[in-house]
Amino acid sequence: MRKRTFGILLAVIGAFLISGCAAVLVGGAAVGAGSGTYLYIKGEMKTDYYASFDAVWSACEKTVADMRGLDVQRDKMLAKGKIDVVIDEEDVHISVTYKAKNVTTVSIRIGLFGNKLSSQLIHDKILDNLTKK
Repeated sequence: MRKRTFGILLAVIGAFLISGCAAVLVGGAAVGAGSGTYLYIKGEMKTDYYASFDAVWSACEKTVADMRGLDVQRDKMLAKGKIDVVIDEEDVHISVTYKAKNVTTVSIRIGLFGNKLSSQLIHDKILDNLTKK
């Protein structure tokens, strides 16, 4: 019985790995932070901030201004918004989405394929701007 359970478990894990399930591949490799965890999948880094949508949106705008972003294009709606900007000659796409009361998801992609280190830097600056208030 025990051998059979182990075999089934091994088969399920193998199926996830073969199918390319990114969440399983990333697993515990997500980086912890005060605002939650950063998840980097397919060139995009996401995290949840425990603050209102408007507060997170303002922190994102301040981050773009602090980093001297050029060609800023904002598109803000009721529960989601995006900021497309050029920072240090790199195209940056920031997506802000309302998730729940005082929970807002921010997703960042740098360039066409993503840049984990640069995305992490922008997330850190957003968090700094959120905690300054």
